[in-house]
Amino acid sequence: MAQHDKPILTGPRVTLRDARPDDVDARFALGNTPQIQAMFGADPSQVRDITREAAEFWVQSQINEAYAWIIEVGGALIGAIRLHTVNHADKRAQIAIGILDPDALGQGHGTEAMQLLSMHAFDTMGLHRLGCRVLDFNARAIASYEKVGFAVEGREREAALIGNAWHDDLMMGLLDRDLVRLG
Repeated sequence: MAQHDKPILTGPRVTLRDARPDDVDARFALGNTPQIQAMFGADPSQVRDITREAAEFWVQSQINEAYAWIIEVGGALIGAIRLHTVNHADKRAQIAIGILDPDALGQGHGTEAMQLLSMHAFDTMGLHRLGCRVLDFNARAIASYEKVGFAVEGREREAALIGNAWHDDLMMGLLDRDLVRLG
């Protein structure tokens, strides 16, 4: 899928759109919140302030991804979502999401973004299955994925060393018939 062919996906409160060069300011302003970075597997004690160059790199990496979207709420960038490891022969992909705005957490925006992209993956791309990985202590994300229809399918024990503690990765999966759709 070419960059310009990526559709805008719109829900009741969330819009998924292409990244643009002018997103750098918004990404820079969101910074790197240690608690959020820990949910991605980073050691919160090692998280550093974001640099302008890092914000530019982040935006460019979103632009370069064939299946990456910016998550926008009320015109503001709050994070990103993407499909990766897309396998058209087996009709499956992995999905990953990152809400970067601490004020946007716990409001259902991530759930809606997951529903929008899952609907696109199944209805437009013809995929049958989506998978994701989530750290076992990320209860908010696990609950969000379960609202979309994902089920825990496995556990990779002590897969992530965060600080001085080992944590398990949960493997979750969603089949097209199990998706809890918007509206």
